[in-house]
Amino acid sequence: MTDAQCACGALRLTFSEPPQLTALCHCLACQRRTGAPFSANAFYASDCVEVSGRSTEFIRVAESGRSVRMHFCPTCGSTVFWKAEAAPSWIGVAVGAFADPAFAPPSLSVFEQSKHSWVTFDETMEHLQGLPGG
Repeated sequence: MTDAQCACGALRLTFSEPPQLTALCHCLACQRRTGAPFSANAFYASDCVEVSGRSTEFIRVAESGRSVRMHFCPTCGSTVFWKAEAAPSWIGVAVGAFADPAFAPPSLSVFEQSKHSWVTFDETMEHLQGLPGG
């Protein structure tokens, strides 16, 4: 399995299991975090992820009112992973941190209510205006 890492390699994640979900997110917070019109995210069981290197934590409040703890490299600034209060058994990892063009494609696209109109995808994934069940 491929490791995920920041741009300078100082913050690295290794995995003992494949992701439980790969999804795109179009929420405004993800747009700001990535500097792109959407984020690509892989979600793993927290107990199968090993983090090495230092990270700086930024805590933001999601639209749900719950906290999301974003971890980024204090040297290069890359956001590599996050933990959401709403899903305490999962860790989210930026798919770009794998730098692997063969990474599993997303099965879900969420918060399409704020998707840029020029962004289009095929129908092989589930499309939601908000979060699942929301």
